[in-house]
Amino acid sequence: MSDHPPIVENALRVHGHLETHEVVDLVAHWAKLDQRLQSFRDRTIDLDLHVNERDTPSQHITLDVQIGGFKTFVAKSSAISLSHGLNEVRDEMIRQLTDAKTRTEPRNNRKLRETTRRTASN
Repeated sequence: MSDHPPIVENALRVHGHLETHEVVDLVAHWAKLDQRLQSFRDRTIDLDLHVNERDTPSQHITLDVQIGGFKTFVAKSSAISLSHGLNEVRDEMIRQLTDAKTRTEPRNNRKLRETTRRTASN
């Protein structure tokens, strides 16, 4: 178990209607997102979950994540099912955060590397 405080639990702000027990379940269900956010823990992190027109055919779910030093990450879903929509925004956010982290690692970004890679032909 990680000895770091849970980021999703501490940083998540819900805009729209979710019951208290639903937020508790959501935090537990978003453990994968929390793990991905742990690699950014030395930065300021804010998560805003917007649930508009819940349980209607026009339901929209948006997850905005602000991490100090990065552009705002946004994941959206128009799924009719709340649980399906929450899963979609979680998975999309994990993908975006993974892509951003990969771009900032020296082994994946030539500008950040101290030495250049050599190819087999060199």
